[in-house]
Amino acid sequence: MQFVGVLMGAAVFIMIGMLHPVVIQAEYHWGTKVWPLFLLAGLACIAASLFINVTVISAMLGTFGFSLLWSIRELFEQKKRVEKGWFPKKPNKENQSEKADMGL
Repeated sequence: MQFVGVLMGAAVFIMIGMLHPVVIQAEYHWGTKVWPLFLLAGLACIAASLFINVTVISAMLGTFGFSLLWSIRELFEQKKRVEKGWFPKKPNKENQSEKADMGL
């Protein structure tokens, strides 16, 4: 029997499950301005996966990298969900962005 497919499926399921609350919390605390962190982390994982000789680990790292890239899209989608009122908005978030616009 081959368990690699089941292992990869479970790993992807866990990765998505872990990144969902990360995206929600990142948007809540920092807004969409953290998207470059997701980009850099995702590209780093993808690049690292190219140099790992163990196929399963390389595949998991690559999958995690692409999941981080997908999280960039989800970060902006989360912003829309907050604007629709589906998720709570951080108190004083608007005041902080207004102060930043004023240069304070």
